Amino acid sequence: MMTSTTLAAGLPIEHREQLMRNAREVSFDVGTRLFEEGRHADRFWIIRTGTVDLDLRVPGRRAAVIESLGHGELVGWSWHFPPHLWQLGAEAATPVRAYEFDADAVRAICADDPEFGRAIAVWIGRVVAHRLQSARVRLLDLYAPYGSGSRSG
Repeated sequence: MMTSTTLAAGLPIEHREQLMRNAREVSFDVGTRLFEEGRHADRFWIIRTGTVDLDLRVPGRRAAVIESLGHGELVGWSWHFPPHLWQLGAEAATPVRAYEFDADAVRAICADDPEFGRAIAVWIGRVVAHRLQSARVRLLDLYAPYGSGSRSG
């Protein structure tokens, strides 16, 4: 499924190519934690194959899976915004092959090339908005009292 949050839909070709020149191929086994909520965000990934689950700590309960990401999707946006701390956690739900990017290097390119930086910021903004909506819906599904989402009137 191609959404505006995937690399192909999120960035114009020239900016995709510029970003991909900084990619490094990595792989993760099932169950590998890519990052933990609240820790320093110094890299990000674009999934080539496999699935990564994003999760959110819920006090008194086990972490809630907010969204599952697949081919072409961005894993991690917290690297782009100070204080550069992960807002969610992420775990490989299947074997994953991905492109990894160094956050400092990409932020430097964004600073040196304002057009590229704007394209990255707009793409990440769409990703953040999508993830926020996904988290809201998922948490309501998991924890809201039955019927709390209905409107009366």
